[in-house]
Amino acid sequence: MKTPFVTKDQLEAIAAKYPTPFHIYDEKGVRENARRLKAAFAWNPGFREYFAVKATPTPAILKILHEEGCGCDCSSLAELALAERCGVTGEAGIMFSSNNTTEAEFQAAYRLGGVINLDDITLIDTLVNALGKVPEKICCRYNPGGVFTLGESRDGVQVMDTPGDAKYGMTRPQLAEAFRRLKDLGAKEFGIHAFLASNTLSNDYYPALARILFQLAAELQEETGCKVAFINLSGGVGVPYRPEEPENDIAVIGEGVRKAYEEILIPAGMDGVALYTELGRYMLAPYGHLVTRAIHEKHIYKEYIGVDACACNLMRPAMYGAYHHITVMGKEDAPCDHKYDVAGSLCENNDKFAVDRMLPKVDMGDLLVIHDAGAHGFSMGYNYNGKLRSAELLLREDGSVELIRRAETLEDYFATLVW
Repeated sequence: MKTPFVTKDQLEAIAAKYPTPFHIYDEKGVRENARRLKAAFAWNPGFREYFAVKATPTPAILKILHEEGCGCDCSSLAELALAERCGVTGEAGIMFSSNNTTEAEFQAAYRLGGVINLDDITLIDTLVNALGKVPEKICCRYNPGGVFTLGESRDGVQVMDTPGDAKYGMTRPQLAEAFRRLKDLGAKEFGIHAFLASNTLSNDYYPALARILFQLAAELQEETGCKVAFINLSGGVGVPYRPEEPENDIAVIGEGVRKAYEEILIPAGMDGVALYTELGRYMLAPYGHLVTRAIHEKHIYKEYIGVDACACNLMRPAMYGAYHHITVMGKEDAPCDHKYDVAGSLCENNDKFAVDRMLPKVDMGDLLVIHDAGAHGFSMGYNYNGKLRSAELLLREDGSVELIRRAETLEDYFATLVW
């Protein structure tokens, strides 16, 4: 079972003031999770989490994480501007990881003092054109190609992805060449970044990635004479969207990375290397709900429940066929003996939050909580069919609720039009 962090009575009171649909985030859960991550890597003095802004680009969330010691992983001009407006700047505040990067983006990241992560070797020229130089501290993204797999892990969970099909990062020879060129251009401290698998449910993923990058760092430092100052493990630590899936243990993950560090980097004389992460989903997904209300039912070849949210509020199910658990509020203990498709109102047949989902009987007016919508939920929203983006709310630790992004209006939707 998945248990909402709000009760039915709380949601009814909230919905009386802020109409559904809306996203709501749990401040207490976000803070406690950030502290667990920090504790898991406390053995590394230089450790830093750069929260993936793309997951939840909301100032109230970024400020909470900043108070917990997290920086921002930015990938665009807008995300850089958002970080700056939240008071997050400097090397400790911004990691700029982008691709197909423009000169303007490099200039903005450099102005804010962020660490720049180069996705491709050709971007060295773009960077020099933009800045007239390269920063003294620079990072390069690595793509090992092929297929990455850990085989079966806990409860038969398999970790497998295909970095060779991904558009990101440099090959091994390109990485060595990039280090040498950047060194010749004035770079003094180097970092390595890689992302090999998405949403992994295995305590072994980060340690396995760490071993690959630690060995690579030792080799590159020996080959090129470039000082590797940090290694960015990026994201990829996942969350259990399905109730039966295993949950990652960040303390176990941190210990696995520590063991790899002591076995590879310390013997290589690289005990001062700092570790960075760029987690988004792990940091926020479980601490955000999309709250919607049942407004229509349809009985044809299947049973449908129509809700007032749609894929514009959470597009992962439509885009990926992703599973998001649904709780019918007030019926948590009722038998799940009705099979429904839970659908929005878009003129697209993939606008479904659930297909053939067993749920308690849903009555019109029931509130539904769609779980794990705290990351890549609101941020992936759009306006197809003229749908307006919903509000975002924050459940404070003291139980109060704060509006942190108002719902869009028709005036917002028409604001950029030229009549």
